[in-house]
Amino acid sequence: MRYLPLTDADRRAMLEAIGASSVDDLFVDVPPEARLLGPIPGLPGHRSELSVERELVRLARQNLAAGDHPFFLGCGAYRHHVPASVDHLIQRGEFLTSYTPYQPEIAQGTLQVLFEFQTQVARLFAMEVANASMYDGSTAMTEAIFMARRITRRPKTLVSAGVHPHYVRAALALARFTGDRIEAGVPSPNSTTPGDDLERLAAAIDDETSAVVVQYPDVFGHVADLEPLAAAAHARSALFVVVVTEPVALGLIRPPGDMGADIVVGEGQGLGVGLQFGGPYLGLFATRERFVRQMPGRLCGATHDADGRRGFVLTLATREQHIRREKATSNICTNAGLMSLAFSIHLALLGERGLRQLAALNHAIASRTADRLAAIPGVRLVTPRFFNEFTLELPVPARQAVRDMAAMGVLGGVSAGRLWPERPELAHLLIVAATETVTDADVAALGDALQETLATEYAGA
Repeated sequence: MRYLPLTDADRRAMLEAIGASSVDDLFVDVPPEARLLGPIPGLPGHRSELSVERELVRLARQNLAAGDHPFFLGCGAYRHHVPASVDHLIQRGEFLTSYTPYQPEIAQGTLQVLFEFQTQVARLFAMEVANASMYDGSTAMTEAIFMARRITRRPKTLVSAGVHPHYVRAALALARFTGDRIEAGVPSPNSTTPGDDLERLAAAIDDETSAVVVQYPDVFGHVADLEPLAAAAHARSALFVVVVTEPVALGLIRPPGDMGADIVVGEGQGLGVGLQFGGPYLGLFATRERFVRQMPGRLCGATHDADGRRGFVLTLATREQHIRREKATSNICTNAGLMSLAFSIHLALLGERGLRQLAALNHAIASRTADRLAAIPGVRLVTPRFFNEFTLELPVPARQAVRDMAAMGVLGGVSAGRLWPERPELAHLLIVAATETVTDADVAALGDALQETLATEYAGA
C-alpha cells in the first residue's frame, strides 16, 4: 500500500507558507547536472519478490566470499574471528532496539554500555577520555582536524603520506565547507617507509599549523616511533593526531597516548564488527581531558543520585541534534551505538591478556606470510617493521597480479594502484594483511598463486 498522506492542496499550502512557488525551488542549491530527472539509468522496472531474490542471489554468486577462500585483504578493513556470542548478545531486544540514548534519563543500560566502551577505548589508546563512538574512522579523523582548528585557531593541517587515501579524501571533501586547509603528503616507491615522510612533516610545521596527522601502523603497514614528531608538533604549539585503523595492533605495539598524541582516532571494525561489505563501521575518538569540551559527539559519565546510588548520565552532547548548528562540535552522524556494543563485547571477552595473545598471533602469522612471499624471486619486502600488514614490491603491476590470484581463488591483497590510481609509480606495490583467520595452507596457497602469477606475467611480457 502506498503511503502518500499529502494532497496537492496540502503541498500548495506549505509552499505558500515558506514563500516558494514550486517544489523545485527547494532544490536550487543542487546544480542542475547533479539532479536526477527520471528513473535511475540501467535500473530495471518493477519485478516480483521472487524474481528480485533470484537476481540478487545470481549477482552474489559472482563474489569471492571472504570465508570461502584464502583471504589477505586489509587496508583499513580486517577479517578477524568474531565470537558467536557477540552477535547473540547485540541482537537481544534490550540492546538492538535502544542503540542510542535519545532519552538518556531513562536509558541507564545503554548509557552504562557506552560508559564501559569509552573506558575501553581510552585504555586501548592510552588517553584520558574517549567519546561514545563516531560514524567511522575517516569521519573521526576529519572531526579531529576540525577539533584541532577550534582549539588552536589555526587554519592548516599537515597529513602524512602514510594515511589511508580514502581517509584523506573524506577530510578534503568536508573541508571544502569549513575553510580548513589540509596539506596531504603523497607516497612514492622510494619513501614507503615512514622515516622520510615523518622528517618532511616535522620540517613543514609552522605557526599556521593546527595539527599534524599520522596513521599508526601506516597504510603500508609500517610501525614507526612517533615520539619525535609529537615533540616537533608541540614545540610549535600544534596538536598531534594519530589515526589507528587496526585496533588489534594495540595489543602488541606502543599506544599513541604514550608517544605524545593529543587526539587519537580510528576505525573499530577489527573488533566485534566484521567486514560487512564495507559497513556499518565504528569510529573511535579519544583525547586529553583538557580538550574535552571541544570533543565531538556524545560523552557518557558516571555519577550518584540523591540517594547515593550509582547512575549514568549524558555528560556532553554537543552535536547539532542537541544544540544550534553553529555551536555544535560535530555535524557528522555520531554514536554508532550497536557497533560500539559489538566492539565492547568482543574486547571484554578477550580481556587484556587475550588481546595481547591475539595481537601476538596476528604478528606471527603475518611474519610467516611475509617470509614466504619475500622468498619469491623478484619480490621485495618494503616494510621491515610491521604488525599484521606489510607491503611488497612486485616485478609486475600489482593490480593485474591481484586479479590473476583472484581467478585462482586467492584474495591476495590490495594493490597500491587501486588506492592511488593517479600515481602510476605505485603500481607495483602490493599491500598484504594476515590475521588469525589465516592458516598455513592459506599462506602456501598465496605463495603458490603469486609465484604462478609472476611466472605467467613474465612470460607474457
